[in-house]
Amino acid sequence: MKQRFTALSLSAALLAVASFAGTAFAQDENVVIPESSIPRAADFGVRAHTNIRYIPNLTPSGPPANAETPASLACGNHLTTQVKGCPIATTTALPTGGAKAIGIVDAYDNPDATTDLATFSAQFGLPAANFSQVYATGTKPPNNAGGWSVEEALDIEMAHAMAPNAEIILVEAASSSFADLYLAEQVASNLVAAAGGGEVTNSWSGGEYSTELTDEATYFTTPSVVYFASTGDSGLNVIGVPAVFQSVVAAGGTTINRTSGNFSSETYWTNGGGGGFSIYQKKPSYQNGISAIGTFRGIPDLSFDANPSSGPAMYDADKGNGFPGGWLQVGGTSVSSPALAGIVNAAGSFSSTSIAELTKLYKEYKNATQYKKWFRDITKGDTHCTVGWDICSGIGSVITYKGK
Repeated sequence: MKQRFTALSLSAALLAVASFAGTAFAQDENVVIPESSIPRAADFGVRAHTNIRYIPNLTPSGPPANAETPASLACGNHLTTQVKGCPIATTTALPTGGAKAIGIVDAYDNPDATTDLATFSAQFGLPAANFSQVYATGTKPPNNAGGWSVEEALDIEMAHAMAPNAEIILVEAASSSFADLYLAEQVASNLVAAAGGGEVTNSWSGGEYSTELTDEATYFTTPSVVYFASTGDSGLNVIGVPAVFQSVVAAGGTTINRTSGNFSSETYWTNGGGGGFSIYQKKPSYQNGISAIGTFRGIPDLSFDANPSSGPAMYDADKGNGFPGGWLQVGGTSVSSPALAGIVNAAGSFSSTSIAELTKLYKEYKNATQYKKWFRDITKGDTHCTVGWDICSGIGSVITYKGK
């Protein structure tokens, strides 16, 4: 597949390459960007990258004290009984929903995935997960500790946290190439459909390319499956596949702001959460009537906390490549996609297709009364963050399960 970038996205990607090439990890103050999340010129049109970054844990015996928990996140999004301020330390009510299945597509193998999820669940009082790990080709892929392995642990933990009663199916691609990831996508879609339906979430991304519509129609349109994908962590106007597909719910990133430990507001993850307009995907019918969107598909659709400084706790025991393993505070739009897939799963509507789910979301967005009750409009964090849909956070973040 031949990749095509806009001048802005290409320059941003090359800047990342120039800044981080040749290092296993890159740090910006306390934030670590694993090598798997660094766009590289050699990967254009060939393979995808993860969208994670994390803050190392100074108290490795347990979760970072300031990291969000499943309970505090659920409280902030009004998914559980409200506690004033949703303080991290004392908010304990957990989501209890979830049904059918959530498929998770990632590359390479995490040998500790089962125990990672069990450790995370036990720490936060979640029920044991109905979890399976599948090799897309039937053969165990190689390991990528500290990169895709962290991604896999994050994805299964966030999906389970938001939909603890759903079956979680991790499908591991043989590599991060688009060809291998799309094969894994097909396997995950078939497994979810066979389980009665649900969601498939993808926390990886790569730039747009001229034949993407054909790949979308082939791999992202299985009936009874709603697809989610991260928009990326390179800031506004740098977008890619599969989030930009019309048949995918694009998941952007926000920041949770706390005052004296209490939830005070939610803003755009400045210079982080991806958003913008496609160069190949025409404006879908569900986005008709939104003046901020011209003739091409705009993303994101929904957003979720993705700033590593306000991100959730996660656990990954897979040490290697300079990664110490253990508890982390994590961010990136890799958090957003599995979390939102879990929330939509727990909402219980189970749309027949992604288009049906997106049509429902945008119908509620266009209903001014319902929009204010069921979504949080994100208007701060960047000059592009305006009232209503925008390339910062799309419709916004979710409030309650209604309209999802």
